[in-house]
Amino acid sequence: MFRTVLIANRGEIALRVARACRELGIRTVAVHSTADRDSAVVRFADEAVHIGPPPPRQSYLCAAAVLEAARRCGAEAVHPGYGFLSEDPDFAEACAAEGIVLVGPPPEVMAKLGDKGSARAIMKAAGLPLLPGSLDPLGPEEAHALADRIGYPVIVKAVAGGGGRGMQVVTRSADFPEVHRRTSATAQMLFGDGRVYVERYLRSARHVEIQVLCDAYGNAIHLGERDCSVQRRHQKLVEETPSPGLPAGLAERMGASAVAGARAVGYVGAGTFEFLVDPDGGFHFMEVNCRIQVEHPVTEMVTGVDLVQQQLRVAAGERLGLTQDDIRPRGVSVECRLNAEDPERDFAPTPGVIEEFVAPSGPFVRVDTHAHPGYRVPPNYDSLLAKLVVWAPDRDAAIARMLRALDETRVTGPRIATTRDFLRRVVDHPLFRAAEHDTALVDRLLGAEAVAADR
Repeated sequence: MFRTVLIANRGEIALRVARACRELGIRTVAVHSTADRDSAVVRFADEAVHIGPPPPRQSYLCAAAVLEAARRCGAEAVHPGYGFLSEDPDFAEACAAEGIVLVGPPPEVMAKLGDKGSARAIMKAAGLPLLPGSLDPLGPEEAHALADRIGYPVIVKAVAGGGGRGMQVVTRSADFPEVHRRTSATAQMLFGDGRVYVERYLRSARHVEIQVLCDAYGNAIHLGERDCSVQRRHQKLVEETPSPGLPAGLAERMGASAVAGARAVGYVGAGTFEFLVDPDGGFHFMEVNCRIQVEHPVTEMVTGVDLVQQQLRVAAGERLGLTQDDIRPRGVSVECRLNAEDPERDFAPTPGVIEEFVAPSGPFVRVDTHAHPGYRVPPNYDSLLAKLVVWAPDRDAAIARMLRALDETRVTGPRIATTRDFLRRVVDHPLFRAAEHDTALVDRLLGAEAVAADR
C-alpha cells in the first residue's frame, strides 16, 4: 500500500478521500488554492501545500503545480477525486513519467474513453447497444444530414464533454446549424476541443448507471445500478439505488454489459457506465466516467463496499478482493446534492459566509460535506455544499427518511441560499414517489411553479 497520497481536489470529495486514506494508514497531503487555505481537508490532512490563486486553471487544473507538490512531499500516488484533472489523460501520462501513480485507469484507457466517439465505437464492438448516431465527429453539413436521417429530436454532444456540460438538444432541422455551431464553440471554450457528435435524443428516458470495479489482472465486477434521472440541465440532483421501476432482469443485463465493456477496453479501477433506458425497457450506452462519481455513497450504503478504499487498493497493485457473488445489495439508498444556489433566481450560485450550518443526523443518515459555520463559500468553484444520503429497508421508508433529513438541514448566511427546499419538493413529488419520473421531472416541476407564479 502507498505510504503517501496527494489529494488533487477540494471540497467534500477531498475530505472523503483523506478519510479513506486515514483508515488505511496512508499519510495524506492536501493541495489547496488561496481560497481554500482554511478548508476542512487542509485541517484534516497530514500536510497541506498551496498551489496557486483561486482560479482553477491556476491551481486545481494546473498539472505542473500539482505534480510539483507531489514531488516535494514525496507522494507515491495522486488521487484526483472527480472533476478537475481526474479524467485528463495528459495528466495521467505526466504522473506516470514522474513515477507517480494516478488513482484511475491507465492513460491510454482514459484517452480512449474520454473521446466519446472512440468510446462509442469500442462499446459497440463489445456488444453494448447504442442510440442511432455518429461514431466519429462530423462537420456541420455531415452532422446536419445525419440528424435529418435519424429524425428529431437529436442531441449534439461535445466529444470531450463531461459532467452534463457541452450538449444541446435540437428539435427542428432549421435550428440544427446554429445549435451545432454554438455547441462546438462551447466545447472549445470548456474543454479545449470543439469536436461534437450527434445521436438520437430520448424525450422520456431514465438515466441509469452501473458502478464497476476492475483490477490490473483481468478481474472485473459491477456493484449494481444507480438511478440519476432527476436532473436540471443535464446536472444530477437526486440519485438512488436500486433504480425503481425497471423491468425484471434489466439491471442485471446492464451490469453484465458494463463488465463486458470494461474488460474490452482494459479498464482498471472504479468507473461508471452510463445508460439511457427508454420507456419500452431498452437500454443504450452513453459514456464511461473514468473516476469516482459524486453519487458513489448510495452504492456504498447498500453494498457495504468502500469504493475509495477499493480504488486505492487496486491502484497500489492489489488484486480485487471481491467477486460478483460477494456483491449483495440490501435496502434502498437516496442521495440529494445540496448546493449553494438560489432556485428563485434560476439557480444562481450564492457565494458568501455561512453563519449557521446544521447537518441532519439520526439512524442511517450520512452527510458528506466540507461546510461548517464560518465557512466562506468561494465563487470560483462548483457550488456543492453537501451530499445528504440515507438508507432504509424499502423505498417509501428511504423517501420519508430523506424528507426528514432535509427538514433538519439548516444553512444560513447573509447572502447564502440553498437548494434544500427545492430538493424537498422534488423528493415529495407524486411522480418521484410513484417511481414514474424521468429526466424531464425537474422541467415539469419548474414549469408548473412558473405557471403558478404567473397566476
